[in-house]
Amino acid sequence: MGQGRADYASKKEEGTLERPLTITNKVGLHARPAALFVQTAARFKDTRVEVLKDGVPRDAKSILSVLSMGVTQGTTIVVRAEGPHAGDAIAALSDLVDRDFNE
Repeated sequence: MGQGRADYASKKEEGTLERPLTITNKVGLHARPAALFVQTAARFKDTRVEVLKDGVPRDAKSILSVLSMGVTQGTTIVVRAEGPHAGDAIAALSDLVDRDFNE
């Protein structure tokens, strides 16, 4: 994966990418899906990754932050990333959500 992944997201400001994602799996971001989401975000150690619900940013690499958002089926979240692998991080999280967390 490389710079071509930037097309998965829109530029918010220089160096920051974001993409809205609708959660479609039955349990939302609860337990196992939240853990997979956090594990995926954590792979990008040199990139800041946040998830926003209702405009409130949370650390996408923190299981407590993600679980406390209360994301249910049908909720649209925004994934925001900043750093050298921002496009790759957003692409990986988008793919995970698109696959309904492999459920």
